[in-house]
Amino acid sequence: MTDQDGMSAAEVEVVDLCRELIAIDTSNYGDHSGPGERAAAEYVAAKLDEVGLETTIYEPHPGRSSLVARIEGTDPSRPPLLVQGHLDVVPADAADWTHHPFSGEIADGCVWGRGAVDMKDMDAMMLAVVRQRLREGRRPPRDIVLAFLADEEAGGTYGAHWLVDKHPELFADCTEAISEVGGFSVTVGENRRLYLIETAEKGLAWMRLTARGTAGHGSMVNEDNAVTELAEAVARLGRHRFPVRLTPAVRGFLEEVCEAFGLEFREDDVEATVARLGPVASMVGATLRNSVNPTVLSGGYKANVIPGEATAQVDGRFLPGLEEEFFAEIDRLLGPKVTREFIRYLPAVQTEFTGGIVTAMTESLLAEDPGAKAVPYCMSGGTDAKAFAELGIRNFGFVPLRLPPNLDFAGMFHGVDERVPVDALRFGVRVLDRFLDLA
Repeated sequence: MTDQDGMSAAEVEVVDLCRELIAIDTSNYGDHSGPGERAAAEYVAAKLDEVGLETTIYEPHPGRSSLVARIEGTDPSRPPLLVQGHLDVVPADAADWTHHPFSGEIADGCVWGRGAVDMKDMDAMMLAVVRQRLREGRRPPRDIVLAFLADEEAGGTYGAHWLVDKHPELFADCTEAISEVGGFSVTVGENRRLYLIETAEKGLAWMRLTARGTAGHGSMVNEDNAVTELAEAVARLGRHRFPVRLTPAVRGFLEEVCEAFGLEFREDDVEATVARLGPVASMVGATLRNSVNPTVLSGGYKANVIPGEATAQVDGRFLPGLEEEFFAEIDRLLGPKVTREFIRYLPAVQTEFTGGIVTAMTESLLAEDPGAKAVPYCMSGGTDAKAFAELGIRNFGFVPLRLPPNLDFAGMFHGVDERVPVDALRFGVRVLDRFLDLA
């Protein structure tokens, strides 16, 4: 079914779906003080109900809503594919934005607003493709499990992780999943683009550090000062540079980059290779090594009182397979007088860049962009893939977007003036539609 200018109904509809989703404020402050995802989940449910798809909304806490639905495929012998996206977004201050973050305004060929890339673009693409296919009676080969999830921006406690813990039967027979932070293009030549497919994620360790000492008067000499001990430990962590460690996803990506640029792959100078990637260099550079960043520091309550305890918080990220090495180095840097405990811990995940699903991604991209090359990469942050990996599901970041060479796409994740090109949304719809037939 096609509409104006030869575009499919999904290509036409995806823009308004994205705008309308952005206009539903689903800001996640991490403490249930935000609006929650209920309104967005009900919006998705209504759009799917219009085309005859039954949905179920799950709400473990008032307003924190996720929606799950299942589309029957033509081959019941094949395991289902999970296609998932989250409905919540990080907060945004309208004063910092060129266009209001919850307007969904179209300007300069883009849809603007919080969630335009993280990840209401994919939510809209999923909806547009599914709605068109159901209207036309086109069933995919495999069953498709659709999930629109809550709370990803705060770790998924009330979204993906809750569903995996309480309702694993919804996903138990799924073997593979696609979702966010992958599938977007990086231009490496006039007619050549690398499409980064996420196959791995660093693990997350948000930690609280505590130093204890002897409390006393600020005028006295104190060799057991908790603030001093903590400050020195935090400084050691903040200044430490972990060594480069090339995991399979990172190595595979860098080898592809070198080939694209006609360079020799030099393991002793990988940072020079990453520097050639332009706007995406910071995202890829963070996957070369483990990292830890101090983020919160507190201790004491009065200038002339030495406290008996001081605390700090740090954000640690470790590469797949390097968790033990990471924590051993953290403990060495902290020293014997500072203890640590987890505020939030999520393991690293990874899968191989192989199999029929990878072939389907490659072929569906090439059909729309003859200059496409799908390559694996490791993500420095984390997604709901960590929850679904607990069920043995192989996770891939695949939100197919052909982007302009000069667009700082990576910088818009949680940044100001978040936006997605209209043409990229329509490209993504075409790729996803073909992918569901090939996967």
